[in-house]
Amino acid sequence: MPGSGRIPRVPRVARPSAPAEGQQGDAEEARVRLGRGAKVTVLGAAARGSDDSQPQTGADAPGTPQGSQAPSAGADSPSVRETPPSRGRPWFPGRGSGTPARKPAGASPSRVAPREPARDDAPGAAGSTADVLAFPEPPRRRRRRRTLTAAAVAVVLVAGLMALVLFTPLIAVRSVVVQGTHLLSVQQVEAALAPVMGRPLAQVGDDQVRSLVSPLVQVKAVSARAVPPDTLVVTVTERVPVALVKSEGKLLVVDGDGVVLGEASDTSQYPVPVIDGAAMPLGQEVFKAVTAVLAALPADVLGQLATATAQSVDSVELRLTDGRSVVWGNAQERELKATVLAALMKAAENPQKGQAPARVFDVSAPRHPVTR
Repeated sequence: MPGSGRIPRVPRVARPSAPAEGQQGDAEEARVRLGRGAKVTVLGAAARGSDDSQPQTGADAPGTPQGSQAPSAGADSPSVRETPPSRGRPWFPGRGSGTPARKPAGASPSRVAPREPARDDAPGAAGSTADVLAFPEPPRRRRRRRTLTAAAVAVVLVAGLMALVLFTPLIAVRSVVVQGTHLLSVQQVEAALAPVMGRPLAQVGDDQVRSLVSPLVQVKAVSARAVPPDTLVVTVTERVPVALVKSEGKLLVVDGDGVVLGEASDTSQYPVPVIDGAAMPLGQEVFKAVTAVLAALPADVLGQLATATAQSVDSVELRLTDGRSVVWGNAQERELKATVLAALMKAAENPQKGQAPARVFDVSAPRHPVTR
């Protein structure tokens, strides 16, 4: 009663042992249907014993002094309405979802039992461990992961192989094979390519080989080909001699561009015509016009020439070893003139009856050639 100093007894409400009809329906709806072969992993504890989940009241409640009794329910006690606990949340007397508990009349604050704080491991509490269903990884995601892993491994292997080939001496140049030399000897080319020996085979290319053999004037072009594991094949394209130039008592070998390739011991060393260097000094336009004409001639025709002369760039004349001559004209349309000249010389080998053999072949106008 008010003023008597007695604490009203709070009724102890037992936790429902079975869910209500509405809750039974919810439990049925919360079930998860799993397919055949599904894997389920349960983490944490699903529930705890009833002793841990039920709060202490009465004489056992914490904060109740020894020797004092818990408030008893009676007519004088205030009306306290308790509601069942909601799903997933801890329930304590006086903390239900209904009307909040009121402080008993006449009770001092020090004698009211303190509320038990929410336990961290209680179901529904923040940070608590819930039940987890672990489903198998989808096949599509598994295939994509495997594909990415295989691609990464392939990239690493290719990078390692490239590093092995490009930067290690395991695949290095140990032998050089030279092809296509006539004016030069194989030893001369091998001596020029000595710096590539011992270098990784994949690092030796056409540019490096060309720079090494460029001092050799006889080389017009060069290409390199790597033959694993340690061979470098070098193909040389040499300049073609087209004339011998008499200059200061020497016989200089020149090509169609007027480049001096070396010296000849006599005129029989190369089957090419002889040019008087005193009349046509090296490097002049007349000299270049003559060498350009000689470079356009077929090899069989070039081999029959004895000399080549010119008073100007438009008056190139050739003399054959048998005394016949060729009026060439200028250096234009060289390929067409060479073809016409070859046809005229072939026809002159079998002249018609009663017709004198041709001694002069005029191809200065190649579309209207003249023989006489």
